[in-house]
Amino acid sequence: MIDTGVISFVTGAVFFLVLSLVLLTGQRGRSRKNALKVASIASTVWLALTALAVYHETPFLSYLTEPLRSFAWLLFLGYVMLPVVTDTHLASRRFRKSALLLAGYTVVLTMVVFYRIYAGPDVANYLGIDLLFAGFLVMAIAGLVMVEQIMRNAHVESRRAVKYLCIGLGVILAYDFYLYSHALLFQGLNDTLWKARGFVNAMAVPVLGVAVARDPRLSLDIFVSRRMVFHTTALLGTGLYLLAMGVGAYYIRSFGGEWGTVAQVIFLFGAGLVLLVLLFSARLRASLRVLLNKHFFHYKYDYRDEWLRFIQTLSSGQPDEHLRERAIHSLAEIIDSPGGVLWMRRMTDRYVPVASWQMEVSEDAIVDMAHPLVQFMNQRGWLIDLDEYERNPELYTHLTIPEWLHGMPHAGLVVPLIIHSQLLGFIVLARSPAQRHFNWEDSDLIKTAGRQAAVHLAQLEASQALAEAKQFEACNRLTTYVMHDLKNLIAQLSLVVTNAARHRANPQFMEDAINTVDNSVQKMNRLLAHLQSDTLKPQKAEDIELCALLEDVVTSMSSGRPVPSLDCQAGGIPLNANRDRFAAIISHLIRNAQDATPDDGRIIVRLFRRADLAVVEVQDTGTGMDKEFIKHRLFRPFDSTKGKSGMGIGVYESRDYVHKLGGDIEVISRIGEGTTFRIRLPISGINEQNIQIGAL
Repeated sequence: MIDTGVISFVTGAVFFLVLSLVLLTGQRGRSRKNALKVASIASTVWLALTALAVYHETPFLSYLTEPLRSFAWLLFLGYVMLPVVTDTHLASRRFRKSALLLAGYTVVLTMVVFYRIYAGPDVANYLGIDLLFAGFLVMAIAGLVMVEQIMRNAHVESRRAVKYLCIGLGVILAYDFYLYSHALLFQGLNDTLWKARGFVNAMAVPVLGVAVARDPRLSLDIFVSRRMVFHTTALLGTGLYLLAMGVGAYYIRSFGGEWGTVAQVIFLFGAGLVLLVLLFSARLRASLRVLLNKHFFHYKYDYRDEWLRFIQTLSSGQPDEHLRERAIHSLAEIIDSPGGVLWMRRMTDRYVPVASWQMEVSEDAIVDMAHPLVQFMNQRGWLIDLDEYERNPELYTHLTIPEWLHGMPHAGLVVPLIIHSQLLGFIVLARSPAQRHFNWEDSDLIKTAGRQAAVHLAQLEASQALAEAKQFEACNRLTTYVMHDLKNLIAQLSLVVTNAARHRANPQFMEDAINTVDNSVQKMNRLLAHLQSDTLKPQKAEDIELCALLEDVVTSMSSGRPVPSLDCQAGGIPLNANRDRFAAIISHLIRNAQDATPDDGRIIVRLFRRADLAVVEVQDTGTGMDKEFIKHRLFRPFDSTKGKSGMGIGVYESRDYVHKLGGDIEVISRIGEGTTFRIRLPISGINEQNIQIGAL
């Protein structure tokens, strides 16, 4: 069986080891803290070696390290006493002299221990006095004197921390004084007093810990999570409950007679059932959390833990997936509220309920912007504690609570959601089963969290509005393209009607007119079919032969003036594109050239090949454009130089479609000389045998 002394000194060593590990945290370079750290480590080593000495019955192992342990504590007390002397230089000199004297005394006492080991215990006596015990007694007395001086000379503001330090060290030194004075008086150590020494040192460690925590010069920088304290307390309570169950079951079995075993089983099962109910009780957990926050921590909330949990709840899932419900949940978690409802402002300048989490609300719960509730939150940004409002409405001046809010049975708190000094909405949280009242700390935390939730909700509203705007933009853009194509078709038909009066007797004109009308009808039918199928579906691409396509376009545009000409320098060049869309682009460029060129001018449509690119040019001898116009206005949508007759979308659409084909478009123009639109396109399915290069 392990000796009591071993357990005693091991316990003391463990306690001082914990204190030493705590002191190793935080800032370094502080003399007082370093001295305390060394003293605590020295005590840990001494107590551990003393436990080993008791186990092997070799006390001299303890005697060898005890002088170093006492020296370390006296040196620490010397650091604590430094502020007593106002003159800094004088205090430093005195401390150095005292430290040297104390070090010399420690060396002498250690030599006495070695002498006693080798010469025997009786040799280290002088006039019947054990020199070793007397030496230890002197160190204990010196320590007690220093403790008394520290307590006497401590300032009032520092006495709060110093008193626990003096109590802890005073207990250790007083016990040493009693132990060695008893040993000198009775010519030997008392075995019981010696074995209890480890327990006495262990009991002093918590008192020293309080002193360390209260002294800012020791700067622990150690953090104990409230969550850890909560779970530790719950586990401790569960253990005590199980212990009480065991004791109760034992007495039931002992005094229950023939029903003892049955009663024991029933008792254990019932007690276990009660334990499960308590462990899963949200109200009990919330009450325990409030109790710990009130009585064990300076602040009510662990802000790091609360904020991490708040952000985790708020940002989990997709941005548009139940964000409003998560915003309610994240605020409700802070005060352990079981539910809530979110109101947000809508286009009618009213606040309507848009989401709820574990709480019901009437559909008629709508608040106008002019309501006193909205005005109060908008102007002051206060939380509204409905219970406090019922008790003392004077605190909320000029505030009127809506009838539907009075009718909500569990409503407890109204949280404003403010962004940029504007009330985006508000959340009504259900009354918490644990909270009895709200103080400034509750208010500040929930208001700050409410502002963060308001930012997320505002981003959600903005993203949804942007998505709707993009849908309308796509619809408007498609409508613009359709109107542009219709304008081109109408221009072709109008030209036919205009020339019909003069050339109706010309069979060739009539044939061209019929072909133009037929082509326009086909284009309109394809356009209608495309709109009826899917307005957002991309147009179908096909392999087209560029020269043949340009020939058809030039022919269809020959009714305008000046008549365009075609120069195909390479035939058989394939292009993968939508035929109607690409033909409309070339037609638009030719029509723009006709509008900018006098009737006696020239328009040439040219096709040639450069490496793996097909190059299409539309060149005119018109008025031309300046560089500023080309750079800043030419490709800008809805910017036209034609006044009301133009839509400003044709060139923008042309460049957009050319880019989608993997090509680019270049504009070369000079005022008074003309303009050239040069389109470079990748050739699809290049076949050298099919491409005929003309003379350049």
